[in-house]
Amino acid sequence: MDLRHLRYFVAVAEEENIGRAAARLHISQPPLTRQIQQLEEELGVTLFIRTPRGMELTQAGELFLEEARNIRSLVEQATERTQRAGQGKLGRLDVAIFGSAILDAIPKLLLAFRNHHPDVKVVLHTMTKAEQIEALRQRRISVGFNRMLTPLEDIGVQQVAIEDLLLAIHADHPLAHQPSIRFADLQDHPMVLFPTGARPSFIDRVIGLCSESGFQPQISQEVGDAVTGVALVAGGFGVCLVPESATTLQFPSVVYLPLTDTPPNFHVDLSCIYRKNDQSPILAAFLETVEEYKKTSPGSRR
Repeated sequence: MDLRHLRYFVAVAEEENIGRAAARLHISQPPLTRQIQQLEEELGVTLFIRTPRGMELTQAGELFLEEARNIRSLVEQATERTQRAGQGKLGRLDVAIFGSAILDAIPKLLLAFRNHHPDVKVVLHTMTKAEQIEALRQRRISVGFNRMLTPLEDIGVQQVAIEDLLLAIHADHPLAHQPSIRFADLQDHPMVLFPTGARPSFIDRVIGLCSESGFQPQISQEVGDAVTGVALVAGGFGVCLVPESATTLQFPSVVYLPLTDTPPNFHVDLSCIYRKNDQSPILAAFLETVEEYKKTSPGSRR
């Protein structure tokens, strides 16, 4: 028995006439009759009663019609789902996230992707930069997000955005009442840096910017992420350089100010990473979403 037998049987059952069923199927009557006889022989039951008016289903035939329709429906569903998976519209996408970018760019990207691919399940994993690379190589994730990525032979990098840097400062700080602050003036004030962990990181970026401006920062604390960094600013532990996305963190006693007289390239990147040899249609669809996001995000066009 194959799907052709089921299609032929359903046509005869619905038309109740071999001639009409043959016309519907665009075949002649004799081969259709043989196919129905073969099906009855294989099942070992009589499916139709032959009458002068046509073909009438037996009780067994009525039951088989119900099952045949169910089987055909399942096959159609399986075909559609398989085609959607091949188009990147169905399946699962494992995404590694980190730090301050989850406050702005990443949620917008994931929402845009979900709106266009509602049947793809997105699963998030919090991982450091080194953990993301390892997880990609082990195929535990498909995409990661991070900053300041070192080029690797097997890892693809697609830039998402370039973010300006701002200063998180306590509202009662002597510098907080100015519209902007000279970057060199930070040498006289303790700084909270993030994130701790594998280097190079954003900490090295901040130290490098300070060095370009002719001073070494007074490091008050090194913490794990932007949220903790801004929280310490609210507690009076010092000032903190943060990517623009971190300004969504609103503490009553913290303000964010622009800096002047900054060294060149006073910004930080955000990129997504993936396996170069990953041929997944879902990954391809996600990278297309990243490209569309870049067209509408001001920070990505710098």
